[in-house]
Amino acid sequence: MDTFHLPVMAKEIVNFLSPLNGKTIVDCTVGGGGHISKLISNIQFPISNVQCPMSNFHIIAIDQDQEALEFAKKRLAKYDNIEYIHDNFGNLANIIKESVDAFLFDLGISSYQIDQASRGFSIRYDAPLDMRMDKSKQTSAREIIHNSSEDELAQIFKEYGEERFSRRVARAIVLERDKKEINTTFELKDIIEKAIPTWKKRESVTRIFQALRIAVNSELDVLKKALESTIPLLKPEGKIIVMSYHSLEDRIVKWFFRDKAKNGILNILTKKPVLATEEETAINPRAKSAKLRCAEKNN
Repeated sequence: MDTFHLPVMAKEIVNFLSPLNGKTIVDCTVGGGGHISKLISNIQFPISNVQCPMSNFHIIAIDQDQEALEFAKKRLAKYDNIEYIHDNFGNLANIIKESVDAFLFDLGISSYQIDQASRGFSIRYDAPLDMRMDKSKQTSAREIIHNSSEDELAQIFKEYGEERFSRRVARAIVLERDKKEINTTFELKDIIEKAIPTWKKRESVTRIFQALRIAVNSELDVLKKALESTIPLLKPEGKIIVMSYHSLEDRIVKWFFRDKAKNGILNILTKKPVLATEEETAINPRAKSAKLRCAEKNN
């Protein structure tokens, strides 16, 4: 593993979190450690190739993907004030034992996870139907495809993929699995493409794969739970920063912020979501769909 994806809107996140000195920051989705690296490099002291002594900040780096966590540990090995935790950020209430200054969520899936064919996230590679971000979990995309009813599959595709042809695809999957097992991404892709009109093929395949990934990892339920957990753990003026990549995630964050602001708990710092600049999207196409929202806890 040589590279992870470029951190999206790193400059904007650094601006929200600076100065870092004296703060405790929780990176709920550390990935390859890109955002942490940018944060630390912004501190006004030299960063050398030797291990940096303990400074007056503390970073708690969480990721449910063990491979991502190991990569971050190696990338950030010279800093001894980063605590690494292999867990799902839905467990924040149990993970965090102190009041903190900020929570950072970079949602979705990394370029590394997509490009690693064996993980089964991408429509580009023929691979086992997996899609587990935490490979220690039992339920994979294959289990959902084989063990869900037609109604359950249609609901997953409609709710998590906003797929117009959800019922048609669900029926096609059930008919096909009665004939033989569906074990790989290309086998599923072929079923989807045969079930829908030609002009919608690629878009529908992408939506179905997204829906399955969300279902496998319970992403939306976990996000709701995690956001609620941040409130009692935040210090006054502490920040919640969330970067989402599709409308389902962004809608949850938007309404969570609005509800807490209405009740005087949060102050929304981004009245509209922050978008990546044209310069950044030209370098990193993944940034094009990103929406960043930030809110601050009131005293």
